[in-house]
Amino acid sequence: MRRRFVLAALAVLVGVLVAGCGGGGSKSSENEGEKEGGGAKTKVTLQLKWVTQAQFAGYYAAKAKGYYDEEGLDVNIKVGGPSITPEQVVLGKQADFGIDWLPSLLAARDNGQDLVNIAQVFTRSGMTELTWKDSGITSIGQMRGKKVGVWCCGNENELYAALNKNGMNPKTDVTIVNQPFNMDLFLKRQVDAAAAMTYNELAQVLETTNPKTGKLYQPSDLNVIKLNDVGTGMLEDGVFVRGDWISDKDHQETAKKFLAASFKGWVYCRDHVQECTKIVLDNGPTLGKGHQTWQMNEINALIWPAPGGIGVMSKSDYQQTAQIAQKFGVIKKAPSSDAYRTDLAQDAVDEISAEGVDVNGSDYKKPAVKVTPKGA
Repeated sequence: MRRRFVLAALAVLVGVLVAGCGGGGSKSSENEGEKEGGGAKTKVTLQLKWVTQAQFAGYYAAKAKGYYDEEGLDVNIKVGGPSITPEQVVLGKQADFGIDWLPSLLAARDNGQDLVNIAQVFTRSGMTELTWKDSGITSIGQMRGKKVGVWCCGNENELYAALNKNGMNPKTDVTIVNQPFNMDLFLKRQVDAAAAMTYNELAQVLETTNPKTGKLYQPSDLNVIKLNDVGTGMLEDGVFVRGDWISDKDHQETAKKFLAASFKGWVYCRDHVQECTKIVLDNGPTLGKGHQTWQMNEINALIWPAPGGIGVMSKSDYQQTAQIAQKFGVIKKAPSSDAYRTDLAQDAVDEISAEGVDVNGSDYKKPAVKVTPKGA
């Protein structure tokens, strides 16, 4: 009897220990693609570069339409903000995947941080600097001695490269002002120039009433200096991970699944602009329907057409960004060859293309979208 009791107690203890170890071989809870028991979805976290908006519609759509579920993933989407650096979040193991601009990623690597771009979703830059038409500032070269707005935490690199190209040290020849995520400083003329993405801050200005006319500001009121046009436009909004994380074969499979579902989300947003805008709105963005519709339209124009397939890094575009970054002081040395990889994105593209998904959008043409007061 005593022996039976001891054996029973041992059986219970073993059961508790097995349950405590997670059963089924699950990994530690560092948001590193763990599985919780038999057949449960793989949990991963995505750190966005900015607050909830159509800039990230493809990821929200992939979740809302069940594409992540179909790949066996449970994806947690973490919003960003003006003081959040995605690289630091991923390095701190608070997220598995991050969204950021390529020059920022290369700068982090230049400082010894092991991060790798695994998919380049945007194929062109949307960054500009805005000035008022009556300011007379129509070029980067005319910003010497001026108050120049830009966002921190890696977003400043394209502008800094442009200033360096025009013989200016960003720390001494201009006054850099850290912008919030609205255009109040510019609208109140507290800065002479302000950073503005084609898909966001430019629209914020055009959605505002000009107190002198009582009507919305017009493009003719502004000088829009595109960083692509001044020769320092660099690749933006790529997906990156930790180098040590992606060296694990299981994580590579997870990454392929994440990219395949995300790419399907972006394709859906290309073909269903209004529904994708609604999906974004359902996730609580700061700005309204009119603004998000504008943004969804402009974001699509930065992704499509995608000649090599959505997310597959163009070697020539990568080299251009790396060369500009090094030439104008964003990075000190040429990045190593393992700064990015295309195999995972290519596998994801091949997978969904075999399902009949149009991964290139060769016939895409950006439609016109009307500006609405306050972006409502």
